[in-house]
Amino acid sequence: MNPSVEKKLKALYKIQTIDSDMDKLTAIKGDLPLEVSDLEDELEGLKTRLSKIEDTISELNIEIDNNINTIKDKQKTIVRYKEQLNDVRNNREYEALSKEIEIMELEILSMEKSNNEAKEAIVLKKELQAETKEILETRQKDLDFKIEELKVIIKETEAEEDKLKADRAVAFAKIDERFQIAYTRVRGSVRNGIAVAPILRGSCGGCFASIPPQRQSDIRQHMKIIDCENCGRIIVDSTISGLENIIPEKTKKRRVTRKKATTEKATTEKAATEKA
Repeated sequence: MNPSVEKKLKALYKIQTIDSDMDKLTAIKGDLPLEVSDLEDELEGLKTRLSKIEDTISELNIEIDNNINTIKDKQKTIVRYKEQLNDVRNNREYEALSKEIEIMELEILSMEKSNNEAKEAIVLKKELQAETKEILETRQKDLDFKIEELKVIIKETEAEEDKLKADRAVAFAKIDERFQIAYTRVRGSVRNGIAVAPILRGSCGGCFASIPPQRQSDIRQHMKIIDCENCGRIIVDSTISGLENIIPEKTKKRRVTRKKATTEKATTEKAATEKA
């Protein structure tokens, strides 16, 4: 047995135990952190949409005001041109003024149409604005509720979580950098977060793949750090984990049945001998 390897295995398993306890605290929070984050993102999106709607309404109002002012100027110009028609000296001047008046009247009609369309667009935008504000208020209430709920959970678990973080930092600093990297890599690649798994019923405590007897023997000797051939997790025995290598129930029953059958056979043979 190599004391150095055993020490490393104990340190790794301690880190795993701390991380598992931290995972339990995280599980208490459930999906709340994710829900809060999603709601915050949604609120930002709604605020951006609302801002764009308000900008569009403002732009449309400016467009309407500019058109109104332009229409007024053109109407004044038309009045002036019509007055000038009485003083023209020839048909060419008359036709030129008449053409200008016609063009400006068409431009006025076009701008009035544009203003009507802009007013209709503003009505629709204001409806969308009101709808967005209502959704925003509802989502804000949802967010406030979930934040308060999360705060309560965090307050209840904060002291324990801080202690676990401090213990983890101390334990993590005790192992070599290459083991830190290996542990972090394995933990990040598995679903249940178990990077250091105990032997349970002759199987890996992480993926539950069967571990051959010889490999179990090698693990118990603590001569080197051994990983699971199936999932890559570091495997530790009961002296490290404190968990007994429990024999599966079906194996126990098989042994009991076998023992019972042997006893019955012996009894039958004995009875036959005595009878003879």
